[in-house]
Amino acid sequence: MKSLHGLCILNGYLTLAGAGHFYTRMKEEFAKIDVSLDKISNAEIISYLDGDGSVSGKELNADFILYLDKDLYSSIALEKRGFRLFNNARAIEVCDDKMRTHLFLANDGIKMPKTISGPLNYSSNELSEEFVDEVLSSLTFPFIAKLNYGSLGKNVFLMKSKEEFIAFEKAHSHEARLYQEFISSSFGVDYRLIVIGGRFAAGMKRVNDSGDFRSNVALGGHGEKAEIPESYIKMAEKAAKTIGLDYCGVDIMIGKEKEPILCEVNSNAFISGIESTTLINVAGLYAAYIKNSLLG
Repeated sequence: MKSLHGLCILNGYLTLAGAGHFYTRMKEEFAKIDVSLDKISNAEIISYLDGDGSVSGKELNADFILYLDKDLYSSIALEKRGFRLFNNARAIEVCDDKMRTHLFLANDGIKMPKTISGPLNYSSNELSEEFVDEVLSSLTFPFIAKLNYGSLGKNVFLMKSKEEFIAFEKAHSHEARLYQEFISSSFGVDYRLIVIGGRFAAGMKRVNDSGDFRSNVALGGHGEKAEIPESYIKMAEKAAKTIGLDYCGVDIMIGKEKEPILCEVNSNAFISGIESTTLINVAGLYAAYIKNSLLG
């Protein structure tokens, strides 16, 4: 049987510690099942269009690509060149944009907070009074303001007054953003579920005792071992299958009646916290899934 070789793509300008750890763990687990894995940056694999319209680029020796970056153009180009990516380019695109994630999962029976997309503003610094009035009439304070791009809990803010909202809108009206109902019953706590191949693999409760409404470990939160409710597992699996993800972390908030409310879906969710909290070999499960997917 042919030995498989993969490339792990990381960002060439900023490799977060969590991404580096993810690569290291996957390399360790792949080695146990006779699969080699090397890393390369997105800056080293530039693809381009030839004069005839075909996609070319640096020759890459890889049976598959573990894509741990969010460079969408690179991922599309690599797929055009025939490489199998884990995750695929479309799934990365859907997850990288928070509003796109919500819209993609809309009308599919997945409960999410009431969410309003901010209209793109092509003017200098003018605001739309109509939009401001719409948000204020649809959401009650406090409510959430998010930039559509960002991770680790960054670019997520709690609006407590009209003045804060106006200031945020003025500062970010040229950026993709959304405003969202605040789920107060999930203040500083939520669940992180890892789904591999459409099936629940591991889950933990995330708790932030610092007074921050965000539960992210990067912002002072910590993971706790917990029994994951079945309804939360079903929601996470449905979201992952709908988007078409090989691997993801699904963040689910706790509703007033303990019902699951989807917060975000992360295509490159880090594994250090989930493995240390649950003692489940997530990297091993993902490595086995990738090998089985390639060999059938």
